[in-house]
Amino acid sequence: MKNKNVIPIFFAVDDGYIPFLAVSLQSLIDNSSEKNNYAIKILYTNVSEENMVKIKNYKSQNIDIEFVDVKKQLEAIKDKLYTRNYFSNTTYYRLFIPEMYPEYKKAVYIDSDTICLKDIADLYNIEIGENLIAGTPDGVIQAIDVFQDYVERVVGVSDYNKYFNAGIIVMNLEELRKYRFEEKFIYMLERVKFEVAQDQDYMNRLCKGRVKLLDFSWNRMPVMGKQEGEINIIHYNLGAKPWYFDNVLYQEYFWKYAEKTEFYDKIKEFGKNYTEEDKEKDDASSAKLIELAKKEADCVGDDRINRR
Repeated sequence: MKNKNVIPIFFAVDDGYIPFLAVSLQSLIDNSSEKNNYAIKILYTNVSEENMVKIKNYKSQNIDIEFVDVKKQLEAIKDKLYTRNYFSNTTYYRLFIPEMYPEYKKAVYIDSDTICLKDIADLYNIEIGENLIAGTPDGVIQAIDVFQDYVERVVGVSDYNKYFNAGIIVMNLEELRKYRFEEKFIYMLERVKFEVAQDQDYMNRLCKGRVKLLDFSWNRMPVMGKQEGEINIIHYNLGAKPWYFDNVLYQEYFWKYAEKTEFYDKIKEFGKNYTEEDKEKDDASSAKLIELAKKEADCVGDDRINRR
C-alpha cells in the first residue's frame, strides 16, 4: 500500500460469523474509493484456514486484508471475561487495538452485522479532536426506558443520550494509549462486573466525558424503527437479523450485498433452519436482559434531580 491515505478498519469474528463478515465487506468495498487504501484487520481466535482464504479473496490493489490472532491477548484476561446469550469473547477484541497497533493514530472498528452504504473513509476522516472515541448514541437505549435508567445509574453515564453503541466507532488510538485504556480496562474487569452490555458498558464508563457523538446516519439500527434522514451504515444488531426474519427494516440492503457473496446460499439456510423454538429462546433472552437491567438499576440509589 503505497498511497498515504491508509484507512485502518477492524473487525472481530469467529468462524460462525464469517458469512456475515463477507456481506459487510462486500458493501464496504463496493462503496470504497480508489483514492484511499483500506487496511482491513480481522481479529480472531477461531477461524478455519478455508474461511480465511475465502475472505482474503476480497483483496485488491487498494484493499488489504489481514487476519490477526488475538489468543495471546485474550489468554491474559480470559478468566475475568463475562459473556451472555449469543455473545462470545469476540466482543472484547476491539479493546486490544490501541496497544496492538502503535503505528496507527486512529482507526475504525465495525461489527460484522453491518452494511455500509457510504465510503467508510468518510467516517474515519471525521475530526474527533482529543476525544477517545467517536460513536453514535445507542438506538436500543433510546427505545427502552429500563436501559436508560441502567446506563445512567449503573454504568454511570450522566445522560443516556451520551451512551454510545460500540459496534461502529472511530477510535483515537493515540489518545487511548496516552490514557492507558487497556490497563484501566483490565483493572476494572477485576473490580466491576457489567453483565448487560459487557465490553460496551466498560467502554462507556472509561471514556465518558471524552466521546464525540455522531448522528444516527452512521449507525442506523432497525430496532429504532423507520426514521427520516440519511443512512450511511446499517447495523442489524440484537434480534434484527434479516437472515432469520422476513420483516426486518432495511433488509433489502443486506440481501443486495449478500447475493454478491459466495455465502448467499449458506446464509439462506440459516433462515430455513431457524425454528420457532429458536425464536422463543431468543425472545426469552431479550426479556431476561431487560429484567437484569431493571434489577441492577433498582440496586443503585438514584440522586438525579431533574427527572425526565
